[in-house]
Amino acid sequence: MNTKPPKMATDLALRNEESNQIAHRESESLRHYLQAATSDNTRKAYRSAIRQFEKWGGRLPTDRDTVVRYLLARAESLNARTLDLHLTAISQWHHYQGVTDPVRDPLVRKTMEGIRRTHGQPKRKAKALRLEHIAQMVDYLRCLPDSKKKHRDIALVLTGFFGAFRRSELVAIQISDLNWEPEGLIIRLPRSKTDQQATGLARALPFGTPGCCPATAIKAWMDSAEIDSGPLFRPVNRWDQVTPRPLNPGAINDLLKTLGKACQFDFVPELSSHSFRRGLSTSAARERVDFELIKKQGGWKSDATVWEYIEEGQQLSNNASLILMEKLVTLIDPV
Repeated sequence: MNTKPPKMATDLALRNEESNQIAHRESESLRHYLQAATSDNTRKAYRSAIRQFEKWGGRLPTDRDTVVRYLLARAESLNARTLDLHLTAISQWHHYQGVTDPVRDPLVRKTMEGIRRTHGQPKRKAKALRLEHIAQMVDYLRCLPDSKKKHRDIALVLTGFFGAFRRSELVAIQISDLNWEPEGLIIRLPRSKTDQQATGLARALPFGTPGCCPATAIKAWMDSAEIDSGPLFRPVNRWDQVTPRPLNPGAINDLLKTLGKACQFDFVPELSSHSFRRGLSTSAARERVDFELIKKQGGWKSDATVWEYIEEGQQLSNNASLILMEKLVTLIDPV
């Protein structure tokens, strides 16, 4: 007896298998693009927030009352901005699972607003490095015995400051990202923190006086390290050997604090990699550099952010009290 299935049944089975394969590929593509829609750092922050919520005793999905109890329990131990992040993570989880989001409840929002008003603190800002601070750091490094690390650190400090780079951008620079022109260096990165669509980032570093020129310092570092491909900024071990991997982002903060201590700065705890970006913008503002040039060099998307830096840099020179004091001196009898 012939038990071979009819041709129609075989064709149907093949079509079903093909449909399943297509559905699987579409599902994988969807998962890939959904992941790409959120940056790795944001995803890590959300995962950490969810872990803390679950460690406290929360379970997902959750409800309004549980979220409120969580806020009350952590209101005094966590910064209000951290709690806001936790709420966002919980909200996003419910949103993408297609279930009711308890964070949208008016009671949760009102409770969080009360916590902000009661426990809110000004955001801690990195110390803005001034030109004189950069000069002290570079002078200190130049006085050290010649080494590969010395050349790397000089290049890193000058590039970080004059390029207004974030630490993630500095460590991401590849030799292939360097575009040398007769007038200087253009660094082109395919992606940055605020450029998640990968339209690209460019920083122009014109040639200047060799003692303070980041482009010249980069050349000196590359020659010293004998590198012509791969990551630009790399670790240098205690034997002054250059490793092939990129520098860890945290090493930039460590370097700044080490240099700050060596230069006897009184603001070492306030130093971080963001001191480069704040420093470039506020220093340029004090020198009356045009708004558009400051915005372009730092790659800022928001005009408001740039104006905030300009106001910070000029808060003592563009000051109503200064104008009035100059007027007052003409009214006071000379001593």
